[in-house]
Amino acid sequence: MKNSTMKRGAAALAAVAVVAAAGGCSNKAQDTGSSSAGGGAGEVKTDTGVEGTTINLGVLTDLTGVFAALGKDITNANTMYWKDNKVCDKYDVKLDVQDTGYVPQQGVQLYSGMKDSILAMQQTIGSPINTALAPEYTADKMVNFPSAWAQTLTEIPGTGVVGATYAVEIANGYDYMLKQGLLKEGDTVGHIYFEGEYGANGLAGTKAVAAKKNLKVIEAQIKSTDQDMSSQITQFKAAGVKMVALTVAPTQLASAAAAMVSQGLDVPILGSNPVFAPGLLQGPSADKIKKDLYVASPVSAFDAHPDLLKEYQAAYPDATPSLGVLVGVGMSAIMKQVLDSACDNGDLTHQGVLDAFNGLSKVDTGGVVVPIRGFEKGKSPSLESFILQPADVPGGAKVVQDAFEGEFAADIAG
Repeated sequence: MKNSTMKRGAAALAAVAVVAAAGGCSNKAQDTGSSSAGGGAGEVKTDTGVEGTTINLGVLTDLTGVFAALGKDITNANTMYWKDNKVCDKYDVKLDVQDTGYVPQQGVQLYSGMKDSILAMQQTIGSPINTALAPEYTADKMVNFPSAWAQTLTEIPGTGVVGATYAVEIANGYDYMLKQGLLKEGDTVGHIYFEGEYGANGLAGTKAVAAKKNLKVIEAQIKSTDQDMSSQITQFKAAGVKMVALTVAPTQLASAAAAMVSQGLDVPILGSNPVFAPGLLQGPSADKIKKDLYVASPVSAFDAHPDLLKEYQAAYPDATPSLGVLVGVGMSAIMKQVLDSACDNGDLTHQGVLDAFNGLSKVDTGGVVVPIRGFEKGKSPSLESFILQPADVPGGAKVVQDAFEGEFAADIAG
């Protein structure tokens, strides 16, 4: 098997080792030509998305909506990775990057304009947009790595959630909070969550843990456009919550933290991975966030991967790096393994790439992303999560718990 390699500092960090069906490139990949016919010796079959020695991948990201900070870093990391990596040492990868603004209808329209010129989707940000595109991705046999972790996405053929689903992720977060004495069996928790798959899946994790640990849950559903969390925090304080759980965006975290300070609700906060952005540490809620926020995450932090930080800062000196960089590098490294395997099999068609994707198992990205057991329909690809805490460090967070499988993960994972 030929491992993925990254030039410069990221060499040891994002080289994916896939133990099982995803082999590296054989010599026949060096002789390939574009062919629509069945593969004789030295041929690689292709269809849309491969032009000569260039593979085109799609990116539907959020550069202007509620997850813009995350989307920019993930997309920058995708671009950085593919600048220094080829598929089968032959094919360059070109990204068609489009901004959905986190609007599902916009995402559907943009995909319609790109699908006839791409081989796969390197990134689709947001559970609502991935869900809206599920019928088309399925019909087009499109391999896709979502920047989203909803359980429903595991039902889409060819869609590879990069880590544990939100339910498993936040359940691992509860496991950490309970073991650290930050929460006790029988306590009351308040959970603010977005309507839709992201929020619903996070809430499902909370409810699953609550059933096992006799927790009382105060639910507060909001829209992604809601900005003021004061009324929800007032409700939680009146109910005597001992922890606040958040399956929202950074804007809502900032508002919730500010309201907790102003109302004197001095309890810890547990967040799903998209909840935090390092820019929050420059805001008025910074002290509360650094003191009390714990984030269950599918990726590590830069304190564990300093060379990757150096590489990103060299490539994007004006950017403030977030943990989206690790997400972007991890998903790109996994995509490279898929494409290398398809190339080795002599089939860079959509079906060939889908077959290679389905053959992945025991995916290891050198500690950038949690270990992934494979992409089985309806199952969380991983049972593990990191626990991070905000800090005044590059990326805005440090690792306080390495990747681990919590007490509740297996029962929730599907």
